[in-house]
Amino acid sequence: MEIQKRDRIYELGSLPPFLLVFAGEVAPIEHRWNQHGLGGDNVRGSCRDLHPGPVSLLHWSGSGKPWFRLDSGRPCPLDSLWAPYDLYGHSH
Repeated sequence: MEIQKRDRIYELGSLPPFLLVFAGEVAPIEHRWNQHGLGGDNVRGSCRDLHPGPVSLLHWSGSGKPWFRLDSGRPCPLDSLWAPYDLYGHSH
């Protein structure tokens, strides 16, 4: 983590340091616990739908964050789920 802070050795978000910290001591979980990919998985302009079944956590992984898309006036349909939690009061 210190090397990353100083030299920026990867550009993949927060997952790589977590994988290093847990050293392989991770287990898969059911999809309903983490509805990932709502940020388009780094595909610009990509909107995703929720997977079928119950969902416990919404995760805007990828580069398409709801606050950017709402402020730009080009939101994905599910971005409205995040809007009520906007602590900065951005315009929607």
